[in-house]
Amino acid sequence: MKSAILILLVAGCAAAADQRTNPQVRYEPTPPDVVKAMFMLAKVGPDDLVADLGCGDGRIVIEAVQRFGVRALCVDIDPRRIAEARRNAEAAGAAGRITFLNQDLFATDLRGVTVVMLFLSRDFNLKLRPKLARELAPGARVVSHWHDMGDWPPSRTVRMESDGRERAVYLWTMP
Repeated sequence: MKSAILILLVAGCAAAADQRTNPQVRYEPTPPDVVKAMFMLAKVGPDDLVADLGCGDGRIVIEAVQRFGVRALCVDIDPRRIAEARRNAEAAGAAGRITFLNQDLFATDLRGVTVVMLFLSRDFNLKLRPKLARELAPGARVVSHWHDMGDWPPSRTVRMESDGRERAVYLWTMP
């Protein structure tokens, strides 16, 4: 019995480690012109707390800090991405205004966040909807690059071409 429990425990740890080194969403950096469109849609300002869920190299939160003076939250399940984001933020002089979390975005407390930035997948967006509705205050903005949220109609959509591909940027404002 003890050995069966130990095997299950080791298997669970291995699965968690595998998820952290092989995230379920493919890493693809958001092009700078799309980042600017995301900021424009969200009307980001100095009083905002901007969270990038699946932050990758940190480019969105770094620019938000530099451009608008916001506080930011950089969340990624992949420790390599968080390390890269932290290095990039330090090099840009923005690290002091950014909290870096190496964790599953579903475990992240979003209370107090006023702008959420996403470039995940449609499936992840759909799974994330209940959490956003539960934890974000009225007036908080959610912006997603490329992926919608199913039957949750956006407040506004911008379509643009970037890197030779058509891209959509969606905005939802929490009621």
